[in-house]
Amino acid sequence: MDDSGVTAVPGTLENYIEKVIRPTMEGQKKAGAVAIKFETAYLRSLKFEEPDEAEARSVFGRSANGDVPNKSEYAILQDFLFRAIAREAGRLGLAVHIHTGSGCGSYFDLAGANPNLLDSVLNDSSLRKTNFVLVHGGAGPYTRVTSFLLSKPNVYTDFSEQDWMLSPRALSAVLRDWLEWYPEKLLFGTDLFPGTPEIDWEEIGYMTSTTGCQALALALTGMVSDGEIARQRAVELALMVLRGNAVKLYGLKDQP
Repeated sequence: MDDSGVTAVPGTLENYIEKVIRPTMEGQKKAGAVAIKFETAYLRSLKFEEPDEAEARSVFGRSANGDVPNKSEYAILQDFLFRAIAREAGRLGLAVHIHTGSGCGSYFDLAGANPNLLDSVLNDSSLRKTNFVLVHGGAGPYTRVTSFLLSKPNVYTDFSEQDWMLSPRALSAVLRDWLEWYPEKLLFGTDLFPGTPEIDWEEIGYMTSTTGCQALALALTGMVSDGEIARQRAVELALMVLRGNAVKLYGLKDQP
């Protein structure tokens, strides 16, 4: 709440949205943010139920007065607030990033990170002005699920994480599937992260960037060789994935 200047938890859910969520996100937008990210998959399942607004309001009110909600009550509040934040993101022109697919740690709930669990959110008509990015594209077992979810008008994906999990050849098969469906929805990504002194930012960044570019080249070359697209179209698609799609999605200024 520090970013919003609020010193005490508001007494009602409506005031929390108005005095905390909205000004915080407006400040982030003003500071140059292009998206917000939920770490939901590391904390709970991606299955956000249709929110019970009255119950969510009641749970929040009791919590503001010092009560501690149980797990099921807290989930009701989470379901409501997730949509409230996503809706506000759409109003501000901020994309929503959601981790999907495999994750780190020995307790990560892989089944709970299936992007198909987001159906109730992605089918919510009140959220159609919000663009969602399925970060990592369901890395591991859910890349085909991602292919179908890209049919929704406000859903995008990137292939970050996969370019350090897979070889260029293996990743190219995933990318080709997406390129044949919705090439305008695919974003380049690396999921760059720190490592050991021997293999740190520089080495990991080089490896993931190289693997991603090689995989994209292999996928597009295969499409050209099979007569699906012309060489010029392959060049256009490469530029779209590497930067053009992100420029459009995030409303960036395209530099020559």
